[in-house]
Amino acid sequence: MDALAGLLEGPRARGAFMIRACFDPPWAIRVEDRAPLTLMLMVRGEAWVRPDTGDPVRLRAGDVAIARGPDAYTCSDALDTAPQVRILPGGECQYPDGASLNGSMDLGVRTWGSGLDGDTVMLIGTYPWPGEVSARLLDALPPLLTVGPDLCDCPLTPFLMDEIVRDEPGQEVVLDRTLDLLVINTVRAWFSRPGAAAPAWYRALSDPVVGRVLRLLQDDPAHPWTVATLAAKAGVSRAALARRFTDLVGEPVMTYLTGWRLALAADRLRDSSDTLEAIARRVGYGSAFALSSAFKRVYGISPQEHRSRAA
Repeated sequence: MDALAGLLEGPRARGAFMIRACFDPPWAIRVEDRAPLTLMLMVRGEAWVRPDTGDPVRLRAGDVAIARGPDAYTCSDALDTAPQVRILPGGECQYPDGASLNGSMDLGVRTWGSGLDGDTVMLIGTYPWPGEVSARLLDALPPLLTVGPDLCDCPLTPFLMDEIVRDEPGQEVVLDRTLDLLVINTVRAWFSRPGAAAPAWYRALSDPVVGRVLRLLQDDPAHPWTVATLAAKAGVSRAALARRFTDLVGEPVMTYLTGWRLALAADRLRDSSDTLEAIARRVGYGSAFALSSAFKRVYGISPQEHRSRAA
């Protein structure tokens, strides 16, 4: 597993909110759902995405945009169109005056808007829950990013257009995994574009020494790694690895490993009923006490408190 795949492992879509949105102008949707990550794929027509802070971005057919929550933003046909709908946490939809839409814009299975033959068609996928493993990735993204078809020509669009309106057993899993692929493809294109200021950990993947070490840590976080054993695997001295890793990634090897282990533990606490002892062994801590101490030192709360808050 490479570092990008590992970071995307945390926010793997689980019952993601996915729709095909169809509109005729004028239209404007105010999004206040506080979701950590939302992907918008333009299939037909054009749209503006207006973050509350920062410049608006125009989307054309083939463009993909990712909005990083929890900040609100507005999608519309024109910059001066007033919002007609508010999207709130939990997928609740209201008119601007607070009245519920009561399904008045439903157009069929996972299809929503003003008309099936609308001038504008967007495929929208939202990760409703934050994942601790994704924090490093989310921190590396701007509040709003866009990638055009020249950098990210998405072959999944026809497939997703067909699948999003189907209502069959296992459909939720199909859509979740497709959304994951779209996000990975878009983020990879964003980091790899000319002149991109990709995060240090992403650039480090291409380094023959540090890239190998990152993969070792991602693949087997429970192993009792030391700088010496990692240096031996990478074929360099301990001092050379320590210096090179810190220079490229921005933090020491063992600091990175600790953060990765605790992020994995946070996800397991949220997504499973495993005991703290079992989670400790899974992520490389010798005991529940050792994991609890490290967790509280970094996150400021105990693992039990984290699990309760997530529930």
